[in-house]
Amino acid sequence: MPSALITGITGQDGLYLAELLLEKGYDVHGLIRGQNNPRRELVENLVPDVTLHNGDLTDLSSLMRAMRDADPDEVYNLGAISFVAYSWENAFVTSDVTGMGVLNMLEAVRLHAGDDPSRIHFYQASSSEMFGKVQEVPQSESTLLWPRSPYGVSKVYGHYMTINYRESYGMHASSGILFNHESPRRGPEFVTRKISQAVARISLGLQDDITLGNLDSRRDWGFAGDYVEAMWRMLQQDQADDYVIATGETWSIRDYLDLAFRHIGIDDWAHLVKQDPRFMRPAEVELLIGDASKAKDRLGWTPTVSFAELVAMMVDADIAAAKAGW
Repeated sequence: MPSALITGITGQDGLYLAELLLEKGYDVHGLIRGQNNPRRELVENLVPDVTLHNGDLTDLSSLMRAMRDADPDEVYNLGAISFVAYSWENAFVTSDVTGMGVLNMLEAVRLHAGDDPSRIHFYQASSSEMFGKVQEVPQSESTLLWPRSPYGVSKVYGHYMTINYRESYGMHASSGILFNHESPRRGPEFVTRKISQAVARISLGLQDDITLGNLDSRRDWGFAGDYVEAMWRMLQQDQADDYVIATGETWSIRDYLDLAFRHIGIDDWAHLVKQDPRFMRPAEVELLIGDASKAKDRLGWTPTVSFAELVAMMVDADIAAAKAGW
């Protein structure tokens, strides 16, 4: 059976990807940071057939050990400090993990592959945040990158390092420039999950209101379960390449609020939502919308879950969780 190593397996993408690969008959391995990682139990419960390895993207020796023990055919580098707001508060740590961590993982893969650098297929989780101050709409693989956060800058470094290793060493190294993708497994610090949790609690009388930042920023939002399918398809290609993965539609935070509150029977939510400057970004990314035509043509990939379905899925999941006392 084919084998795969996933870094960042504790995140929403890592969990959905692990489930997908297990369904396809893979021997799946996951890299997890720290013996007492609070999300280890979650991974063990959701995907018990995954073999976990302790490691850290900032520690090349630990990555080499994981490569030796897992001996994977495919490596999915999803690990990162991925919360954009945090990256301003901890720019150095974000740069070290999200940027230099990619170089460490590429080097571990190259060294393990030995005389045949292309035998291990590598996936790098690039991000639409790399476009930042967007230079064209929609954004494609050839759009000029102009990141507007330490997170975005770190992702740009990892993206170009992946291209460099592909061109310099002949590695089968692909990058997925994924636009925003959400799910009930999204961390509560992200605005979509913050809203779905609050709306669920408001519907049950457990919360009075919600405080947010900019309600007018727009994003191209898809379902994480769809997006991990695109990752896998990239590594099945004969030639490595970079692909934008997106829905091609853009929605504002207000649109998300409209759908979420309407789902619980509330049409006028203005009195339930407060704004606080503390939640505004120092340099806002106003409009992200992706052109995924290359992924559609070459990978045969298209999203299956609509924005409205995604919002309803997240609110319903959080209502169920709140009722269960989670």
